[in-house]
Amino acid sequence: MKNMIVIFTILLMFSTDNLVNAKKLPEPKEIKPYAEDRYVTPEDIVLDIIFPAIDKRVIKEYGDGLFSWQSQRIVGIVYNNNHSYDVSVRLQVPDERNVPGNYAQDLVRVRVSPSCDSPKIGCSHGFKVEVLEYKHESK
Repeated sequence: MKNMIVIFTILLMFSTDNLVNAKKLPEPKEIKPYAEDRYVTPEDIVLDIIFPAIDKRVIKEYGDGLFSWQSQRIVGIVYNNNHSYDVSVRLQVPDERNVPGNYAQDLVRVRVSPSCDSPKIGCSHGFKVEVLEYKHESK
């Protein structure tokens, strides 16, 4: 009787095609770090950190409809005795006439304060990025 049940079960499995079909999964592709495909400079990293603060200030200076401003370059970085950095960045902002190729040059000074809580070096503050100065240099 047991033999009949086993044989019947095997026949039932073959007839309903309920066998397990194990397939070998393809090998996962190698995941490359993004930096291998792109050259990143320290200037790129600093600009990524301060970009949101500068973007808010450019919108405040020129209005909400301005989307095509761009940073030209960092013109200076100064270390302060309060464990912060002042970063000066030159910007190109389209002039009010929106003539292609016509840009105003502005200079923005941003203070970056990395988070610090150390009695040894005398600082106690969180990470902060603030715009200190915004100058319209030329139009």
